[in-house]
Amino acid sequence: MGSWHMNREYARFRALKQDFSYNGHLISPNRLLIRSSELFPEKIAVQLPSGDHITFRNLADGAKKISAILISMGVQPGDRVVVLAENSIFFYFAYYGIWQTGATVVPLSTFLHEQEISDILADALPRVVVVSNELTAKVDMTRVACRVLREDEIMRSTGDSAAFKIHDFAPDAVAAILYTSGTTGKPKGVMLSACGIMTNVLQGMCRFNFLEDERVLCPLPLFHSFTQITCVWAAIATGSCVILLPKIMKDSLLQSFTYRPTFVLGIPHFFALLCRFASLSLHTVRYCISGGDAVSDAIRKIFALRFSKKICNGYGLTESGPLIAVDLDDTISTTNTIGKPVVQVMCDIRNGDHGIGILWVRGENLMLGYYHAQAATEAVLKDGWLNTGDLARFDADGKLVICGREKDLIVYRGLKIYPQEVENVLTSAPNVQLAAVIGIPDVEGCYPAAFVQTVDHKQIDPEVLIEFCKRHLAHYKVPRTVYFMKSMPMTPTGKIDKKVLMQQLHAKPSCGM
Repeated sequence: MGSWHMNREYARFRALKQDFSYNGHLISPNRLLIRSSELFPEKIAVQLPSGDHITFRNLADGAKKISAILISMGVQPGDRVVVLAENSIFFYFAYYGIWQTGATVVPLSTFLHEQEISDILADALPRVVVVSNELTAKVDMTRVACRVLREDEIMRSTGDSAAFKIHDFAPDAVAAILYTSGTTGKPKGVMLSACGIMTNVLQGMCRFNFLEDERVLCPLPLFHSFTQITCVWAAIATGSCVILLPKIMKDSLLQSFTYRPTFVLGIPHFFALLCRFASLSLHTVRYCISGGDAVSDAIRKIFALRFSKKICNGYGLTESGPLIAVDLDDTISTTNTIGKPVVQVMCDIRNGDHGIGILWVRGENLMLGYYHAQAATEAVLKDGWLNTGDLARFDADGKLVICGREKDLIVYRGLKIYPQEVENVLTSAPNVQLAAVIGIPDVEGCYPAAFVQTVDHKQIDPEVLIEFCKRHLAHYKVPRTVYFMKSMPMTPTGKIDKKVLMQQLHAKPSCGM
C-alpha cells in the first residue's frame, strides 16, 4: 500500500471520526444500532439464506424490548450480561439489547462444553445470561447462580419499551469482554473499551473503504472478534446488510450468494470449500477476507484460478480489538503477508534475529487488560504496547509478514525453524489438505515433526512427503517424522489445535526419516 493510499486512509479516518463523534468524543458503540435505525429504517440489516430478514428499524425495536426486560430484572450500567446464541437474528437482538442498558456484553462460544461455560460464568459473574432456545439446555446443565433470560420468554413478553433510554458508555468503560479460546491455557476475558471498539471499527472502515451498501457474507460464528468487528459493529454502523449463515451447508451457502455479497469473510478451509462449487460466481464480491490462520499457497492459487479473486490476509488478536492489519493490494505476495498496519496502529519488531522478532503493537484499539487476571495482563501489556506473541518481519514494501507464534518456534542445533514455512510446503504437496508442524524435544534441541491430513483420506507414503520437503527446504527444516490424522483437531476459530496434537502424539502411527 503506497503512501498515497495511506494518506487517503488517514484523511478518511479523520472524516469518519468527526462523523461518529459527539461533543468531542466518539459516540458510544451501543448507539450504533439506534443511529442506523434512524438513518436507514427500511434497509435490511440481516438476511438469512432461508429468505427471512429484518430491517434496521425492526432490529432496533427487538433490541429495545430485551433492554427493557433486562432493566426490569435489575441490570444496571457496568453489570456483565452473557449472550449465548448461534448465528441468528436473535444474537443481534440480545447483543444490542444488553449493550443499550449500559451493561458489558459477554458473548460466549456456542462450541463450549457445559463445564467450560460454568468456568467462564464463575469468572465473569454475570447478572443475567441471555440464551437462545437451542442452547438453553447447555445453560441449564451448568446450574448457574445468576438469572437466565431465555429466548422464548422474551418472545412471550409484552413489556413496554417505549420509554427506554440508552445508557451511554464512558470512553474508557468496559463495553465487551471476549473470552479467548484457551488453546494456550485457561480462557481469559479480554476487556475492550467503548473507545477502543469504536476506534477499531473506524480503522477497519478506512482500510476496507466500507460503504453504506455493503453486503457482508458471514459464515463464521458471531461470537468471535473477527466477525464482531465486521458483522456486529461495522456493518451496523454503516447501515450495511449482513448475509448470515446459521450453518455452512451446501444449499444455504449457494443461496447466500444469490444476495450478491460484496464482502466474503472466512477462514482458509471455507475458501477451500468454495472452490468445489463449479457454478458459483463471485462477480459482485470486492474483497474476500481470511482470518484465523494463514492461507496456504495451494488454496490461494486454486481460488485465484477459479474465481480470479485474491484471498486477502487479515491479521489481529482479540486483545487488539481485533484488527491490526490486512493486505488488500492485488499483488503477488508470500502466504503470510498481512499488509501494512491500519491507521493509527504502531508496530515494533523486538528481540530480532535477521529482521525477525516479536511483534509489539500500540494504539487506542488495544484491550484494557484481562478480566480478573492482573499478572497475565502485565505479562503482555507494557507501557501501552501489546506483545502479540507472534514472530514477524517487515518486507521491502513495508508490509508485515507473520512468521508464526513465538511459542511454536522450533530451535534445532541453534537453527531456527518456523513451522508456517514448513506447513506451507507440506500443503503444496499432492493430496495434502492440512498440515501442522511442531517441535519434538531431543538432546540437540527440538526436531520438526509433521501432522498431515490428506484429501479424502488418500494414502500417501510418508517417505514421499519427506522427500518432497527435501526438494523445497533446507535439510534441518525437513520433518523427521510424519503422523497421519483422519481429521485435524480444530479450535472454534478455525486453527489447528497444536496443543491437542501434542497430547495425541504418542498414539499416532509414524514414519521416521
